[in-house]
Amino acid sequence: MDLPVYLRRTQRPLPEIRARTREIYDAVLKQSPWIKDGNFAALHSRDLEFLFAAYDKTFFEGTLNSSLTGLRAPLTFRVSKRMTRVGGTTTRFRPRFGFSNKTTFEIAVSSTLLFATFYDVNRPIRVTGIECHDRLEALQRVFEHELIHLTEMMVFDDSSCSQRRFQQLAFQFFAHTEATHQLITPGERAVSKYGIRPGDKVRFRVEGTEYVGFVNRVTKRATVLVEDPNSPLYSDGRRYAKFYVPLAMLEPTG
Repeated sequence: MDLPVYLRRTQRPLPEIRARTREIYDAVLKQSPWIKDGNFAALHSRDLEFLFAAYDKTFFEGTLNSSLTGLRAPLTFRVSKRMTRVGGTTTRFRPRFGFSNKTTFEIAVSSTLLFATFYDVNRPIRVTGIECHDRLEALQRVFEHELIHLTEMMVFDDSSCSQRRFQQLAFQFFAHTEATHQLITPGERAVSKYGIRPGDKVRFRVEGTEYVGFVNRVTKRATVLVEDPNSPLYSDGRRYAKFYVPLAMLEPTG
């Protein structure tokens, strides 16, 4: 059966969806050299590769891989430390004259958000409308979301999780009721653990010298701007030196 036909014919009840996702959860714990418990401390691209094979077999009867083969489009996987707001991305790279002569796909997952969740900020975590109890469950929900993006790209040539078709497929296959995540972002962690927000005035020390500036942005570290007449000019008409400072090194000055 090809993928478009499979999409039209497949509808599973919620208990079956839950049972199958739990089977995959248990298989990851058994097979992965890196994921040893639900709140794992390491994640490898091969774990994503394993998830794809497991979901393709368990939920799509191999039609995802066969479609990729038919398109002659390789699929690669990446664990990203730089994604600080989105839980995952699915990207299609089209052929460009003078470069690659084939389409490729990539699924990337944010390790930054996963490792910040179920760590030191304690609140309920929902991903795709489903409450998650550990990082592995959160990873599964993110990965399921990306699989729907991949499916739409292969079958319909485009994909948007804000559109009805995506939401219907996500509910049909995985019982997702939302297309968003509530993973802990660096910005939320900065507020919850350190009381620091963009715009706050802070002080910090580097190699024995104290600096005072304001937080311009929070990712894995805080971007702090300190006035300096010899540094680049910003849109507010002032010159700032830019520092990337671990949050634990910052002290709010009020």
